[in-house]
Amino acid sequence: MTRPYRLLALAPVVAIVGAPWFANRIAPRILGLPFLLAWIVGWVALTSVIMAYIRLRDGAD
Repeated sequence: MTRPYRLLALAPVVAIVGAPWFANRIAPRILGLPFLLAWIVGWVALTSVIMAYIRLRDGAD
C-alpha cells in the first residue's frame, strides 16, 4: 500500500534547492534578513512541521 502523504517530504527539498532561482532577492527584508535567507530559515522550520505530520500519519497506519 502506498503512502502518498510521504511525498510531502519532497516539498522542503524542492523549496530550499530551488530557492536561488526564484527567491534570490534582497529587497523585501523580513525581520532584517534578506529574502533568500528568510526563505531558507522559514522552510527549515516548516520542515519540522511537515516531518511531524508524516510521523503522526505513519503512527496511525
